[in-house]
Amino acid sequence: QVQPVESGGGSVQAGGSLRLSCLASVYTNARYSMGWFRQAPGKEREAVAAVDSDGSTSYADSVKGRFTISKDNAKNTLYLEIHSLKPEDTAMYYCSVQYGVDANAMRTRSDFGYWGQGTQVTVSS
Repeated sequence: QVQPVESGGGSVQAGGSLRLSCLASVYTNARYSMGWFRQAPGKEREAVAAVDSDGSTSYADSVKGRFTISKDNAKNTLYLEIHSLKPEDTAMYYCSVQYGVDANAMRTRSDFGYWGQGTQVTVSS
């Protein structure tokens, strides 16, 4: 398993859009989930969106309707389309690969699964 590598973050104005990418190889003969998490300064890491090996997805209530997660298995890449960005979306966004868990059960602990270094999203009002 190779550590995931995120990209695509940046500074945008409220209402803008971004697409985050995560390059991550997975063992496709095992059940796995891939997800996006975020952590703002002074706050705990929270799950944002996830997709499992069956294609089931899970979203945090705060991002439903604005964020869309998808994966391209041929490119070993996970995406997060973000629209209608709000200042409260400002955070470091992390990608994680975890085995043996469903999309709605991914862990926020850094010692569980595989985690990237993160990509910063900053939204100004």
